[in-house]
Amino acid sequence: MSACRSAPGSVLVVDDEPDMRTSYERLLRRLGYRVIHADSRAAALAAVQAEPLVLVVSDLRLGDGSGLDVIAAARAAPARVPSIVVTGYLSAESRRAALEAGASGFLAKPFAARDFTALVAQVLDAAR
Repeated sequence: MSACRSAPGSVLVVDDEPDMRTSYERLLRRLGYRVIHADSRAAALAAVQAEPLVLVVSDLRLGDGSGLDVIAAARAAPARVPSIVVTGYLSAESRRAALEAGASGFLAKPFAARDFTALVAQVLDAAR
């Protein structure tokens, strides 16, 4: 995992709930990552285009649209950024839609911190 921590770039966290963004940031910073926040689909799409990212973590449902648009943009980026979709609306359909959009991982809210950090490690290891 230390190789991931020394990688250039940042993790983009996309969630319209401030408490969730803070939780993600705290967990990711403990792992040594820089974190960029976006509270909307529009801000996240701009960040995907402007920032060197190593990972995108996005809520499925955002106030101004779908987090799947952010996932698709990350997948289409020249560096093909891996991504994780997190949702409080777990269903087989939402899981399938996330994977079809290009998500590398999927996690249901609420989740344990260790489950989140393990998924981050797994996704980043697979992306290498």
